[in-house]
Amino acid sequence: MLLIGALLATVLALAGIGQALAGWRSVRRFAAGQPHPGADLPPFTLLKPLHGDEPLLERALESVVSQDYPQFQVVFGVQSPADPAAAVVRRLQARYPHSDITLVIDPTQHGANKKIGNLINMLPSARYDHLVIADSDLHCAPDYLRRVAAEFGAEGVGLVTTLYAGLAAQNSLAARLGACAINHSFLPGALMSRDLGREDCLGATMALRRETLTRIGGLQALVAHLADDNVLGQLVRAEGLKIRIATTVPATTVPEASLDALFRHELRWSRTILSLVPLEFAASAIQYPIFWALLAGAMLLPIAPIWCGGAIVALAWAGRAIAASGIDSALGLVAQRRATAVPILLLPLRDLLSIAIVLASYWSDTVEWRGQIMHTSPDIASTESPPTPDAYPRPEGP
Repeated sequence: MLLIGALLATVLALAGIGQALAGWRSVRRFAAGQPHPGADLPPFTLLKPLHGDEPLLERALESVVSQDYPQFQVVFGVQSPADPAAAVVRRLQARYPHSDITLVIDPTQHGANKKIGNLINMLPSARYDHLVIADSDLHCAPDYLRRVAAEFGAEGVGLVTTLYAGLAAQNSLAARLGACAINHSFLPGALMSRDLGREDCLGATMALRRETLTRIGGLQALVAHLADDNVLGQLVRAEGLKIRIATTVPATTVPEASLDALFRHELRWSRTILSLVPLEFAASAIQYPIFWALLAGAMLLPIAPIWCGGAIVALAWAGRAIAASGIDSALGLVAQRRATAVPILLLPLRDLLSIAIVLASYWSDTVEWRGQIMHTSPDIASTESPPTPDAYPRPEGP
């Protein structure tokens, strides 16, 4: 039985190595791509909901305010005048007096998802009909908005999204492990899913036309859902429209200073994914080959020389490290200080932590999100009638 178990774990480890290398290939193909040759650069409004101060917040927001783009507006929103993020926005307004920066302070609540509620309060201040909803912790290249705009030149596009990499806010063990999960598991996994025909909306960037938002029922259609990005993607695809990935990779801040905070953050992600795609979530455990190699080695200890298990672990570790380093090289974000390099020595710990989170995801459906306790459930698009076209008018002015 030990031998059979060891052989099965070895097969899973080899499959995990194969998946890691395939993910590296997908990233290389993506990095070599070019933006759609669209000539139009329509004016954009970027909507950035904020909640509290967070590591590197000002640096992230400044990367949006200072975009190399002809005409755009940035609308920031908080739900309390005492929110420390409001002070960050005011500093940016003073630093960029000629930029079109709006701060909305509105405590009105609209539903369970407070981020979407914040966006509902912000939307009336949006001047332009091309909208970009982007996370507060996103660090963008100067041409981020140009590359998002280019994808609207493709036929039948209803929504443009982006991948994102992980940027550790500090040199802590937790932050480096968190960045590794984003850069070397999530990012290649999202591209591989795309290669297989999936068109998912990745919530860090969600760009769409105002008319599309109105057609799908507006932001109110999302406010009852934790996985609002997933629901938005479903609704856009239900209209027969496509979801494109822009050829830019912004970074998201990984702020965790402790393993406990990282575990709770990643557990929220995992439980949300489990509620949406349970079979795919279970199959995702294959992507941690060092865990399976360690399991195979432990089973082989009583029945085989120690070098047998050690060789399997070394092979899995090497395969994982080669693929992860190749992803860093292909994207070039580490050299630009917009991503954290793969912590090769920490890869076994990263795989073990990931498996622990997978197992813990089945324990409960409770998640913690910015001080809220919520429950995950399969996200089904709202069946309420969409609002009239006048429900989201543009504000007057230039």
